[in-house]
Amino acid sequence: MQLQKETLTTRFESIHHQAIVNVFHTGNWCNEKLKQTILPFEVTTQQFNILRILRGQYPNACTVNFLKTRMLDKMCDASRIIDRLVQKGLVLKASNAEDKRAVDILISDKGLALLKEMDKDVSLSVLISSNLTEEEARLLNDLLDKMRG
Repeated sequence: MQLQKETLTTRFESIHHQAIVNVFHTGNWCNEKLKQTILPFEVTTQQFNILRILRGQYPNACTVNFLKTRMLDKMCDASRIIDRLVQKGLVLKASNAEDKRAVDILISDKGLALLKEMDKDVSLSVLISSNLTEEEARLLNDLLDKMRG
């Protein structure tokens, strides 16, 4: 089996154990593919995720807490990632007019331009579309949704 070769594993305790290892292994594979694809644009996968969320909310600003709820990596330090994006000029931070404790985050024109450029070369669909048909991708989505219950 391919998973056993790639992970150098001789056996799994059960088919369910093999399935969860396969999910983790495949998730890491997807992350690495994405990392290599966006490397020329000098942003990390987490920065890319935040920029895409901000573009989706544009022209409205977001709070850090909103971004945390939408991010794929729930364990990351969103505040530090946002600070790095501010340093790069890709996002803007401003005090929230209604809640002085909150900070508004808005994608900048430079951030929008970067994503527009990345759209030409970075397609999440391309990562798997050569390996899975649309029907297989639909089935995979259904099974992953079912797994999370």
